Amino acid sequence: MSLNRTYSRLLLLCSICLLLGGCASIERVQDRSADLPDAADSKRELPGTGEGVRDEVRSDEADTDTPADTDTSAGRDAEQPSAPDIDLSSDRNSALLDDEKTGGAVSERVKEERADAFNPYVLTAHKHNFILPVSYTTGINEAIYRENDVPLREGLQPAEVKFQISLKSQLNEADLFLKDDSLSLGITLEAWWQLYSSDLSSPFRETNYQPEIFYMVPLLWGPFGGNTAVVLGLEHQSNGQVQGLSRSWNRLYTTLIYERGPLVASIRPWYRLPEKSKETPDDPEGDDNPDILDFMGHGEMGVSWRDSKNEYAIRLRGNSSTGKGAVTIGWTFPFFAKFRGFVQYFSGYGDSLIDYDHYQQRLGVGVALTNLF
Repeated sequence: MSLNRTYSRLLLLCSICLLLGGCASIERVQDRSADLPDAADSKRELPGTGEGVRDEVRSDEADTDTPADTDTSAGRDAEQPSAPDIDLSSDRNSALLDDEKTGGAVSERVKEERADAFNPYVLTAHKHNFILPVSYTTGINEAIYRENDVPLREGLQPAEVKFQISLKSQLNEADLFLKDDSLSLGITLEAWWQLYSSDLSSPFRETNYQPEIFYMVPLLWGPFGGNTAVVLGLEHQSNGQVQGLSRSWNRLYTTLIYERGPLVASIRPWYRLPEKSKETPDDPEGDDNPDILDFMGHGEMGVSWRDSKNEYAIRLRGNSSTGKGAVTIGWTFPFFAKFRGFVQYFSGYGDSLIDYDHYQQRLGVGVALTNLF
């Protein structure tokens, strides 16, 4: 067993032990004074259904029964909702104010997401959503198509369109095991589109699909005045191609997230679930990419931060035994409406699954549909 794989498993085991320790001592692991809204609170009554209609009918009936000589000015005063009494000196409101002061970028996002988690008209973003109309690479991977006698082997352009769409849906309406925990399903689609290869009829060169299920829970432990959370997940990633071009893997992962104001840091080790070897290269069963960990590594770490206008992010992954890995740098800035300009730089291996063992540098410019974090 390689040293990197040992470290990966130890990190995964430590994170699981930390979570299980929380189950045994909730009061010590979680802050009971602060509570995020439950996802069930986001449920909406559809127009024209449920109690909403009956309430409207009862309201209409009450209006028709009002005597004609009723003082209309008094009625208007009665209709005016009174402002709720808020005692800012109370312990509860002081705690809420403290939460607002110490909350970070991730906490802010979770609160916003849970406000609409079960709204049937809202889709919740998972990872970063963006489109890069121009994404230029220093080394398009033509060799893989030549080896498999694919027509794409000639005519590929170094400039292409790259985009990512990532969504999730929370499954639990209330706390499952620990306070403010969540169990969610996610799906991420990432595509590389040869829009400018008119001789090839502008095909999609590569598309990666990544479904996953993950459990997230906030923790009390927060060094330097920050907040932390743990994520445990299982994900599959593949490119849906035929033999020769097919790439896929399954992995268990855990993520430790730290936030402090506009700063977010994370460390994410993973363990690849083993697959049996192929009996022949054309065998549809078996491992399509047995050496993927040599290039993708056993985990990644990232740091993101933002100021009043800009967002920045850097993500690193690698395998110290092989010396291979990748770095991704992102920057968003105000553009128009709710959209942000987005610049992304990539250097290393594994920009896509078909390129997991191919080195390249890539620079893209486009639009961010959601925030970096």
